Amino acid sequence: MIVNRDPREIIDNSKMSSLQVLVIFITVCLGALDGFDLLSISFAAPGIASEWQINRVSLGVVLSMELIGMGFGSILLGGIADKLGRRRTILVCLTLMSISMFLSTTSASVFELSIWRVFTGFGIGGMLTSINAIAAEYANAKFRSLCVSLVAAGYPIGGAIGGTIASVLLVDYDWRSVFYLGTFATILFIPLVYFLVPESIHWLTSKQPDNALAKINKILVRIRQNPISHLPDISEKISHQSIKDIFSKSLVKITILISLLYIFHVSTFYFILKWMPKIVVDMGFNSSEASSVLVWANIGGILGAVLFSLLTLRFGLKALMTSVLALSALFVTLLGQMNANLTHLSLMSAIAHFFTNASMVGMYALFTQIFPTHVRAFGTGFCIGIGRAGSVLSPILAGYLFSLNLAFSQVAFFMSLGSCLALFILVFISLNANIKQ
Repeated sequence: MIVNRDPREIIDNSKMSSLQVLVIFITVCLGALDGFDLLSISFAAPGIASEWQINRVSLGVVLSMELIGMGFGSILLGGIADKLGRRRTILVCLTLMSISMFLSTTSASVFELSIWRVFTGFGIGGMLTSINAIAAEYANAKFRSLCVSLVAAGYPIGGAIGGTIASVLLVDYDWRSVFYLGTFATILFIPLVYFLVPESIHWLTSKQPDNALAKINKILVRIRQNPISHLPDISEKISHQSIKDIFSKSLVKITILISLLYIFHVSTFYFILKWMPKIVVDMGFNSSEASSVLVWANIGGILGAVLFSLLTLRFGLKALMTSVLALSALFVTLLGQMNANLTHLSLMSAIAHFFTNASMVGMYALFTQIFPTHVRAFGTGFCIGIGRAGSVLSPILAGYLFSLNLAFSQVAFFMSLGSCLALFILVFISLNANIKQ
């Protein structure tokens, strides 16, 4: 039976089909892939520092390179995802990530490795914006915040699973084995996305490219819904919408505020993920043991992300964000008080990252509530891009502070201030959810 309804309303108000659940699951897995690909340099860092005899300042620069790539990738590829489609952008990002991860293994210097990490980060940045948008647009209204939060939860899942495997590999092989693992995992996802993830119905309805009606109806049948008789009318105002609208009078303030919020918290977030393996090695443990601490941090991150996701079904997003940002600052500071005890370091890393990652999950949920469909990927990408570009200074700053012979406790306290500043900015942000725009 053919119906006369807006396909976006059909998705919003209907029970999610098995294909929609599968799409969400794949986006969670892609989030996990992003998590491992990005953290691979952290697992490899002790081996790189040892082989090439580089100091902490130089290592901090290497650790920051993919963040630069993520900044540009999030902005540029986020815009492409809004113009050319989410699915196509994801496939391009996967291809770029697999090539650059493999070429990282051929590096013979810090400069070469830095170049390939920039390209890896570029693909990761575009991937993050696309999967966040497609998850929001395939979830129904009831479970949208939960689904987007679960996608963000994939990040520490990838770090934990990949880190566990990396810890085993590093016992017998050098740091390059971590990048081989990332290359193999990334390549596996290309056919999965190509065959199992359809284009976003929200995007097709909003952009109405050639054969949009036929494409939408084909997807509607796949998700067990009736096809529609015609495309919704696009008003003249909507037809002139542009990705530049994130700088329009109605959105520019929130764009600036949420970008600043992201910049500050992500500086705290990456302090744990980028520096813990090296900090643990400097306490006298080996690379495998250091990787295990980061694995526990990611386990804490998984638990924080999942619990935060479930709490969005009962509590307001802003109230949840306020709580976890405050606790993020507190426990990162407490992490700096730990002595050279592997059990204590693992436990406190897990607790600290429980809250830092819960805060990150909340930010991705904020993006989907703040930005309408026609700028959702670009708006998300812009905020992530500006935030990641700013956060490039995080590993470098931490490296510089360590080079001044400051204690771990002092550096941890200083880096925790990012979450405090993010909490202050959150006060000025008001939320309005309108996924159909």
